[in-house]
Amino acid sequence: MPCDITYGTNNEFGFDYLRDNMVVYKEQMVQRELNYAIVDEVDSILIDEARTPLIISGQGEKSTDLYVKADRFVRRLERGANIEKLSKTEILMGEEQPESGDYMADIKARTVALTQQGLRKAEQFFGIDDISDSENTELNHHILQALKAHALFQRDKDYVVQDGQVLIVDEFTGRLMLGRRYSDGLHQALEAKENVKVERENKTLATITFQNYFRMFKKLAGMTGTAKTEEAEFQSIYDLDVVEIPTNRPVIRNDQNDRVYRTKKEKYAAVIQEVEDMVNAGRPVLVGTTSVEISELLSKMLKLRKIPHQVLNAKLHQKEAEIVAQAGQKGTVTIATNMAGRGTDIKLSPEVKEAGGLAIIGTERHESRRVDRQLRGRAGRQGDPGSTQFFISLEDDVMRLFGSERIAPICLLYTSPSPRDM
Repeated sequence: MPCDITYGTNNEFGFDYLRDNMVVYKEQMVQRELNYAIVDEVDSILIDEARTPLIISGQGEKSTDLYVKADRFVRRLERGANIEKLSKTEILMGEEQPESGDYMADIKARTVALTQQGLRKAEQFFGIDDISDSENTELNHHILQALKAHALFQRDKDYVVQDGQVLIVDEFTGRLMLGRRYSDGLHQALEAKENVKVERENKTLATITFQNYFRMFKKLAGMTGTAKTEEAEFQSIYDLDVVEIPTNRPVIRNDQNDRVYRTKKEKYAAVIQEVEDMVNAGRPVLVGTTSVEISELLSKMLKLRKIPHQVLNAKLHQKEAEIVAQAGQKGTVTIATNMAGRGTDIKLSPEVKEAGGLAIIGTERHESRRVDRQLRGRAGRQGDPGSTQFFISLEDDVMRLFGSERIAPICLLYTSPSPRDM
């Protein structure tokens, strides 16, 4: 029997709504009228995952052989230059980006395209006269999805392979998105790429996005610690105002300016040195990374320096709460992919508070400033001491650097792998 107040996850509420719209009799519906919703971590659900489709699907009937064959073909191709967007002036002047290789990719737009040379190779490989014919539309689609799988998606960053399955990694939290699959044949293309069993593509029976679902409520509210940067989006899409509530105790955390290095190698060496210095000072350290790959690289570097540490990423998420809870102990080093949404408090002992509190080290600026603020917010809670600092290299995306909130007035380039040589 439906209750006046129901607590649950955003996924289950969305799927309940879809299931209610598929029942035969009204008595089988479980949700009441959508009156009032209070959303925890509202920015994550209504902004980050707003366009994420919830899909109820049925088993498809198409064979998976073409995914494997398309993958075999794509592996033979040579990647050309990245697609660059031309300015309006260049377009008016009739300029076109010259083709190179067998295919080209637009990293920002997440699109790929075969060049003329690639099209000829496809026709030769599949034994057809013209790949642009309407009868070859499905083949064209499979080739493009295979290209996306190889050119745009990285293992241990966008997805991981566990127990013979391709599992999606949440871009914002670093958690595995169990049960979710990319649509339109992309997940099958990734399975073919990783040489695991290619599951049949499903047929969509019902679908809705979080954005469309929560906008159906008559009243909508939520809470989060990092909504101010998305104030305009909340207002325009959901007609919600953002109100800042003062912290319970004054924030005394020391948010330091970014430290800029010439290369990634120098940056990571400086990160390891900073971790060692903090451990020697008796402070716990939380190192935030943007990918599983980087977290494992830093773990190997710490092992070489014989510095004990814990790694929390999409591959090692089972003990998440336990690892995060212990991250505030003296000399503890924790490496974690994006800390957004990790709900366990990091408790500090009096000894750690005396030493300076939790030290947050960011190894790269995220595309979303809000995710950087979520990592920073792990330190200095309830008036505790702490510090935060991001380490940047000029080999990283420079636009992320200049989009940061506390960039140093002068960017110092450290050419030595150790900041002690400054």
